[in-house]
Amino acid sequence: MSAVTTRSVAEDEAGLRLDRWFKRHFPDLGHGRLERLLRTGQVRLDGRRVKAGDRVEPGQVVRVPPLAAKDAEDGTGGNERPRPPVSRSDAEALQARVIHRDDEVLVIDKPAGLAVQGGTNTTRHLDGLLDALRFDAVERPRLVHRLDKDTSGVLVLARTAFAAGRLTEAFRGREVRKLYAAVIVGVPDPLGGRIDLALAKEAGPYGERVAVAGEDGLKASTLYQVLDTVGDRAAYVHLSPLTGRTHQLRVHMAALGTPILGDRKYGGAGSALPGMDEVSPLHLHARRVVLPHPRLGVVDVAAPLPPHMADTCSWLGIDPPPASGPFPGDV
Repeated sequence: MSAVTTRSVAEDEAGLRLDRWFKRHFPDLGHGRLERLLRTGQVRLDGRRVKAGDRVEPGQVVRVPPLAAKDAEDGTGGNERPRPPVSRSDAEALQARVIHRDDEVLVIDKPAGLAVQGGTNTTRHLDGLLDALRFDAVERPRLVHRLDKDTSGVLVLARTAFAAGRLTEAFRGREVRKLYAAVIVGVPDPLGGRIDLALAKEAGPYGERVAVAGEDGLKASTLYQVLDTVGDRAAYVHLSPLTGRTHQLRVHMAALGTPILGDRKYGGAGSALPGMDEVSPLHLHARRVVLPHPRLGVVDVAAPLPPHMADTCSWLGIDPPPASGPFPGDV
């Protein structure tokens, strides 16, 4: 990057620390380098000086100074240690999960349990393994959106800086259609519709969580459709988020009284089914994504259900429909 640029904070980035915002948009900019840019006032938020821990809000404008080539290439940030090499076993396992690849876009089927980015007590994450997904490209793949650590499924990566910009704008501008599959405990009434419940982050005894909020919360909307039921015990649903709030689908389904199976964070003991392990994995899977290609056309890619969800569906007698069907809310 050879000139000063500005970027607006998107709605789904509300409350994000500024250093995490930079990690999302400029994953190869090291923390040490960012701190120097902040100390010298080269990075500004709405024209004012800021610190790495300051929180950003939708609509605010971040001033991004020219970044040295090394910040975009080696990710060392000028004085940080280079990333450790990816082990052969990790590289092979990750490469086996690629479900789409072209010159600009890479899509993987992220396994449940793998965090997308690092954090407190999280040393193994996808961001640290991305060198394994270079293939024949000069540039390291870039993250353009996220999935929760315990959510599996379709995750889109950009293979070039150009693609990263276009894809980030597509996700920010809601040009991307996302379809999630879930097994829930109980059956919602009605069997399909739209959930409009604002959300806000709150502190708790076991860390930060998201809760339904009043007028001070951020708008959050989800379309849902029940596709199969097991009496009144459980259901298989497709979910389509119209906004991108943290833990949105999990909180919305719990608010209906039908938490996602295995989601003890928001469903507590009610997220278990009699006869199943009470600590079963989260049954939420990013099934399909449809988005504009950075150059031309459309990328439409789906990921098969993970083994734990497929086994649960078989145990319950559910025959999951194909991902190629309509999205919730489609006529």
